[in-house]
Amino acid sequence: VDFMEKFHRDFIVHFTSCKSPHEIIGVLAKTYYAEKNHIDPSRIVMVSIMPCTAKKYEIYRSGEMYASGYQDIDVVLCTREMARMIKQAGVDFNRIPEEGADSILGEYAGSGVIFGATGGVAEAALRSAHYFITGEEVKKVEFNQIRGLQSIKEARVKIGQYDVNVAVAHGLNHVEYVLNKVREAKKNNQPVPYQLIEV
Repeated sequence: VDFMEKFHRDFIVHFTSCKSPHEIIGVLAKTYYAEKNHIDPSRIVMVSIMPCTAKKYEIYRSGEMYASGYQDIDVVLCTREMARMIKQAGVDFNRIPEEGADSILGEYAGSGVIFGATGGVAEAALRSAHYFITGEEVKKVEFNQIRGLQSIKEARVKIGQYDVNVAVAHGLNHVEYVLNKVREAKKNNQPVPYQLIEV
């Protein structure tokens, strides 16, 4: 969001209004979960471990990040910081017994499993849209690499009567290509090449 606000303001009107998944779980933990388990929400500390350092800024950026009445996410550690802490503590994952993930809101759906991978948000959105429109599950969303651009993938998914074109750019340094394709199409009065872009 910060990158787009600074360098691509013309696309801000097309942003999703949905919060980041870690912000959503922060709200749910400090409202629904707290109420259901009779916990004072002020005693819940939410820590996100994220690959993107921009998430550190995100948790403070606006009143929307306090939807629970408290700061929804209290601390963000980037994965490098977490890895450093694990090394310093001498944690050996090979000696830790396997166990299931915490499930504060019940069983999770298949779309939730793919959310953290590049393209996972787009695929989850497509799967959900397909199911709600057609009543049928999508077998598989096939992303194809763009020739010569290893970090950008495209997909076309038929949802009912609609063809939905998707681009996934892995990392901010690759989003320029995708956004410039959209700008070029608009400039030439052509249909935009994508209805969904994930970065």
